[in-house]
Amino acid sequence: MFRSRFTAAALAVGFVVAGFAGLANAQAARLVTGVDGTFAPHAMPRLGGGIEGFNVDMANEIARRLGRPIEIQALEFSGLIPGLLARRFDFVAAPTTVTEARARTLLFTEGYLATDYQFATRRGAPEIKSLDDVRGKKLAVNKGSAYESWANDNAQRLGFTFDVYGSNPEAVQAVLAGRADANLAGNTVVAWAAKQNRQLVLGHTIRTGLVWAIPFRPDDKEGRDRVSMVVKCMKLDGTFSRLHEKWFGYKAPADSVTMQPSAGHGVPGLPGYDETPVTPVCR
Repeated sequence: MFRSRFTAAALAVGFVVAGFAGLANAQAARLVTGVDGTFAPHAMPRLGGGIEGFNVDMANEIARRLGRPIEIQALEFSGLIPGLLARRFDFVAAPTTVTEARARTLLFTEGYLATDYQFATRRGAPEIKSLDDVRGKKLAVNKGSAYESWANDNAQRLGFTFDVYGSNPEAVQAVLAGRADANLAGNTVVAWAAKQNRQLVLGHTIRTGLVWAIPFRPDDKEGRDRVSMVVKCMKLDGTFSRLHEKWFGYKAPADSVTMQPSAGHGVPGLPGYDETPVTPVCR
């Protein structure tokens, strides 16, 4: 699976006439979103065609609750935010880490998953059990991701080098082939990769305090707030909990961002957060 290249594709799903009051005119419009179709287990090729994963299920459920059809396009992560800003997408369904810099140029829903970073090495190679162990190593990271940003910010201080790849499976392949010493990616992605390939060994986890959320263009507050309301409802009715267990194999902690809605819309403490208290209206 890690050798496959998933070219740009789209998957259209039907719609259910349901949703929020006042959306009658919007329901006829198709939503278009994008994912990195090689970023397992969040979006990945499905046997028989199309894509599947945590974020694919999430996007389809959002569209179902809004009563709108959706088209999910798969392409490299580095093209997703530019595509959003160019109005190719209504929002980006791919896992997107909310940083201070991104929150100044995009609007985000509240977070739905905590995003920590984790290393993986080839079995038999020196393991990375702490940040001290990355000195002198070469890391492999996904182009355009938060992991590339972390590597760029810390390479000189911690004494490592890194290469960037068009997808995380390609970065994993670089480790397995000996072209890199370790892959750095999200903890859910690294855990999935190690589960699928026994030649990978999980290493040190970097606790970030960051979350994944759904980005919108800065001029689309109405769209952000509408989907943010759906995210709150998916937390409250247990949908995110079920998706978490389905794709990651364990229950989300009760006090996690996956289970607990925020008071307002957006990520508390970051630009774009609307702290006005929201009473979830769920259908």
